[in-house]
Amino acid sequence: MESLRLVVPLRRRALPVCVLACGALLFFSQSCTRPPAQQAMDTHRAQQPPAPGQLVAPPFVPADDGQWTMPAKDYASTRFSSLDQINTTNAANLKVAWTFSTGNTRGHEAAPIVANNTMYIITPYPNVLYALDLTKPGAPAKWAYQPKPNASSQGVACCDLVNRGAVFSDGKVFFNTLDGQTIAVDANDGKELWRAQLADINHGESITMAPLVVKDKVLVGNSGGEFGVRGWLTAVDANSGKIAWRAYHTGPDKDCLIGASFKPFYPQDRGTDLGVSTWPASTQTSGQWQIGGATAWGWISYDPDLDLIFYGTGNPGPWNPEQRPGDNKWTCGIFARKPETGEAVWYYQWSPHDLHDYDGINEQILLDANINGQQRKVLVRAERNGYVYVMDRTTGEVLRADPYGYITSSKGVDLKTGQLIYNPEKSPKMGQTTREVCPASPGMKDWQPTAFSPRTGMLYIPHQNLCMDEEGLQANYIAGTPYVGMNVKMYAGPGGKRGVFSAWDPLAGKEVWKIDEDLPVWSGALVTAGDVVFYGTMDGWFKAVNARDGTLLWQFKCGSGIIGQPMTYRGADGKQYVAILAGVGGWSGAVVAGDLDPRDGTAALGFANAMGDLKDKTTKGGMLYVFALP
Repeated sequence: MESLRLVVPLRRRALPVCVLACGALLFFSQSCTRPPAQQAMDTHRAQQPPAPGQLVAPPFVPADDGQWTMPAKDYASTRFSSLDQINTTNAANLKVAWTFSTGNTRGHEAAPIVANNTMYIITPYPNVLYALDLTKPGAPAKWAYQPKPNASSQGVACCDLVNRGAVFSDGKVFFNTLDGQTIAVDANDGKELWRAQLADINHGESITMAPLVVKDKVLVGNSGGEFGVRGWLTAVDANSGKIAWRAYHTGPDKDCLIGASFKPFYPQDRGTDLGVSTWPASTQTSGQWQIGGATAWGWISYDPDLDLIFYGTGNPGPWNPEQRPGDNKWTCGIFARKPETGEAVWYYQWSPHDLHDYDGINEQILLDANINGQQRKVLVRAERNGYVYVMDRTTGEVLRADPYGYITSSKGVDLKTGQLIYNPEKSPKMGQTTREVCPASPGMKDWQPTAFSPRTGMLYIPHQNLCMDEEGLQANYIAGTPYVGMNVKMYAGPGGKRGVFSAWDPLAGKEVWKIDEDLPVWSGALVTAGDVVFYGTMDGWFKAVNARDGTLLWQFKCGSGIIGQPMTYRGADGKQYVAILAGVGGWSGAVVAGDLDPRDGTAALGFANAMGDLKDKTTKGGMLYVFALP
């Protein structure tokens, strides 16, 4: 590992598309389908101890039963399915099997989930939950549950009225509403079992994330970092709806559930009440930390062997860094916690004293690796600040941090100290425009989740190629109103293409192949044992590409841009299906979903400047598309 103890250099080279011809030829020689026994063998092989230089799924990833019960597929967040009926030799034959209209015109970011031959989909606000019967032709609706959230919650949604999905567990479906509620319904009939009010829209809080159920706890975090809220993760009892614990991400240790078990790997994360002392005093509150953001609106993973959950925290408030000197703990970082008590075990900060709105909420994929002959439990994460991190998930040590796109805002990650090395020339200033800050505020990759294949050892990353100009402004806090303090204008990065879909080798720290897209790739990724990767584009193309070399195998033009998460399942008829929700919107598509005037380049927190042509490329409207082989 001595070779990793270096400052990762900033790379600005154009990365070529590599074609792994030998691997592709080997795969093409396989038959179109493999019997279930062979599929089980493949899954078992993927869970064996890794060979030198190999990444594999950890032993707790179960064999594929053909269902998809949570957005990330499994607790390790691989978004990998061992179904292989659809593969590189026949994906070109995919056809629409059936569709379902949601009747909703805001951004559809959710993943459909499937359990017991029923598909559940959750819409953007007003967050209607539909159950579709997969045993009948056309999958008619079995029931629809309408939670009727408070309409005022629409006013505190910074980046469209999105919802990122529901979760099935123990005969129940759990989901969140924009107005800050977590709800459990009976999966069979849609009857409400309980609802818990967790967030307060009067303070600017909302909830957009997909929950995760671990043991008997439903884990939920809040949104609202642009409204001066105080971020938290909350555990709700899955049977009663009562709050079991809440861990704040700013403030004193007792509020953050930091105690004797807390052992961060790096010295800068050790100390008493850092959630207070790394923030300035405030004339508006008793401390800036009380309105400091650090929300948890992204993804959670769980290792049952270590009995730890892993999740990231969002940006500090306000965006203007001159108003909050200090590291601003515990923003833009990752926590490892005990799920039953919320007790913190370790923490690492991706972007201390965040300068550019680089929220740390992205997904983390849990894998096992053999590194220099040593078996390591690792966590792999394509971070918003532009680096793919490989970490030891037992300790929080950073093993690798490699740039996966064009970066000017920092110069690398010092692997001895764990510190991000900022570029002082790109630090925003009050009343002064700082130009060509790359990546822009949505990061190299925002919330849109990656996928990992144990067959190829590659991470599949949907992301964007955006830079920005930014100017710091004075932000004044008023509860429930925007608290940003920054003018931003985004635009395409080098080459002029705004989106990238790439295959990444995490242990080698290099790109294997990439596909440049005109628009940001704001959808999630899905990879299967058929060596097929699925993703969508903001102008409405749903694509299947070869996982080994990126060759386009098939594409279908949906009625609206895609920002959702693809998934796959085995139907009651034994066939493999692939599903995606189309419906443009979200932060990237706000110019369409919110009918914004793109002539105002600062609209949508600066994203409108980069997306002025989106209205010419797609229209709004939510539709579920399901595909299968003839």
